[in-house]
Amino acid sequence: MKSPFKPVLAAPLFVSLCIAGLATAQTTQTAPPAPQYPALPSETPAEFQAATSGFNYVKRTVMIPMRDGTRLNTVIIVPKAAMNGGAKAPILMTRTPYDAASLTSHADSSDLETILTGYDNAADVIVEGGYIRVVQDVRGKYGSEGDYVMNRPLHGPLNPTPVDHSTDTWDTIEWLTKNVPETNGRVGIIGISYDGFLPLMALVNPHPALKVSVPMNPMVDGWMGDDWFHHGAFRQINMSYIQEQVVTRGNTAKWFSSNYDDYDMYMRAGSAGELGRQRGLQQSGFWRKVLEHPSYDAFWQQQAMDKILAKQPVTVPTLLVHSLWDAEDIYGPVAVYKAIKPNDKENKVFLSIGPWSHGGAIGDGSSLGALKFGSDTALHWRQEVLKPFLARYLKGDDSVPAIPTVTAFETGTNKWRNLPAWPLASAKPVALRLVEGQKAVLGGAADRGYDEYVSDPGKPVPFRQRPIPPYGYDEAKGQSWPRWLADDQRDASGRTDVATFVSDVLTAPVKIAGEPVANLVASTSGTDSDWVVKLIDVYPDQVGSQPAMGGYQLMVSGDIFRGRYREGYETAKPLASNKALNYRFGLPTANHVFLPGHRIMVQVQSSWFPLYDRNPQTFVPNIFNAKPSDYKKATQRVYHSSFVELPLVDAASAASAAR
Repeated sequence: MKSPFKPVLAAPLFVSLCIAGLATAQTTQTAPPAPQYPALPSETPAEFQAATSGFNYVKRTVMIPMRDGTRLNTVIIVPKAAMNGGAKAPILMTRTPYDAASLTSHADSSDLETILTGYDNAADVIVEGGYIRVVQDVRGKYGSEGDYVMNRPLHGPLNPTPVDHSTDTWDTIEWLTKNVPETNGRVGIIGISYDGFLPLMALVNPHPALKVSVPMNPMVDGWMGDDWFHHGAFRQINMSYIQEQVVTRGNTAKWFSSNYDDYDMYMRAGSAGELGRQRGLQQSGFWRKVLEHPSYDAFWQQQAMDKILAKQPVTVPTLLVHSLWDAEDIYGPVAVYKAIKPNDKENKVFLSIGPWSHGGAIGDGSSLGALKFGSDTALHWRQEVLKPFLARYLKGDDSVPAIPTVTAFETGTNKWRNLPAWPLASAKPVALRLVEGQKAVLGGAADRGYDEYVSDPGKPVPFRQRPIPPYGYDEAKGQSWPRWLADDQRDASGRTDVATFVSDVLTAPVKIAGEPVANLVASTSGTDSDWVVKLIDVYPDQVGSQPAMGGYQLMVSGDIFRGRYREGYETAKPLASNKALNYRFGLPTANHVFLPGHRIMVQVQSSWFPLYDRNPQTFVPNIFNAKPSDYKKATQRVYHSSFVELPLVDAASAASAAR
């Protein structure tokens, strides 16, 4: 039978025939004819020159060289009033990791104010003052060269290189004063959050031309009470920021939400360390450092700006800006003020305290969530505090009166107060005792009992009403994160795993001005525990002018403490089970009046989730590595010898009113 298959040629002969055929084809084929139709030219110019002759400013983008040769992308915006023989102007600079180009191009307009609407630009004051505006990318971000390091430490043990944010600021100012012909040679620096940390760095070995520093809501100590930890409890809600900020130069790697409710997403991951592994965060050098340093060791201590600046007098007029409901950096501004004011022999250090969220001083300060202040507090501050401060020191205008040492908005009465110092010397510590019957009593006596609750890591207390939207600033997407500290606390007060103590109705105002201090005497059946203490203003049952505020529970001050650091922040130690132990920790500063008809409440709980990672309540060396089996229920007791130390003004009459 004849095979249907053809015989296979031997390999050498087959290859030879193929090569020969290919050679024949190549010699006989000719190139295709040229196309017979005309070209269609591109409509995009090689370089577009915008027609800006009608603009009231000129924008320049330059690469400024640093002492190590790295060049930093810098946008310079010069008002035309300072050009062509006009009066020379001071420079107001912001250094940022958030994209200088986008922060200075928010609108296509011929008017300067419309493009200065970025995250940390007080556009009205800048334009009215005629300042030259400079915004610069820090090294390693967006248009700048070099390597990015989160909050790059000063040259020293944590940074062996010769460059840091202090030297970069110095080199930038040196270049600007020599290469911007429209300047009068005086420079200021202003910014919020990370951009507020950088004006603090500028105070270390400042350039002689630096005349003003305005750190607004600055990152100061990432472990004690700002972005990364609070008294040892990890702020896992900021993991999305860590990823977007540190893994790419242009923040192009975006965090994703796997659940509509962030509470579910963090619960399903288990520990913060496990969630980081799931999202690939271990690729980030900064995240690896966070995992390696859960305690307050030299890594965190040597970066703390309050400790750094306390070592030398501040020679540059400095205006620290603090927000009473700052969800990111509620610790830093007041900590720096307390650290540097004692060395301020020439009265160059000032503090402003406003009723805002993070960065709220540059927006509309008429309200915060459900709270209404009766006026635009932010506009008042910009016009009455920031504007004259800049004019006096940046323009050198001695005819402008100096601002008060402290300008503080008093919540409750909703009035601005000009003060000689902070905290007020007249504020005296008085104990608000947590006693039998779930009562809070000012100046009362302790009793021998306790209140008890069960803390279950499987059902942690939410930090706000669920569903909890993702961390963010877009209200249109339901991202109401910036104002959550002013949320109604009634959901928590109704839970069985929250101990609640409340005063009788006040018959006279009770004013506090300073830092409340939690003094808990508490026990746990576990070997580790978190303690959250919240000081709350309870509104009357009915508020005629604002019905929705009836019974509102407004958190005036609150914070968390990780029990393993009871004996010292540097080293974690297990807790003795079922033993009453003392925990003392400061709460964020407050300037508040509890009005007649209101009540004072204290809530104590053992989780604040998912803002902070869960404590397993079983001691493990590093909670980032906690396993599901480590998380155990615990019985918590709050003893009636506990109290919150309130900085009361006119303490005698306040205690009488509370009783």
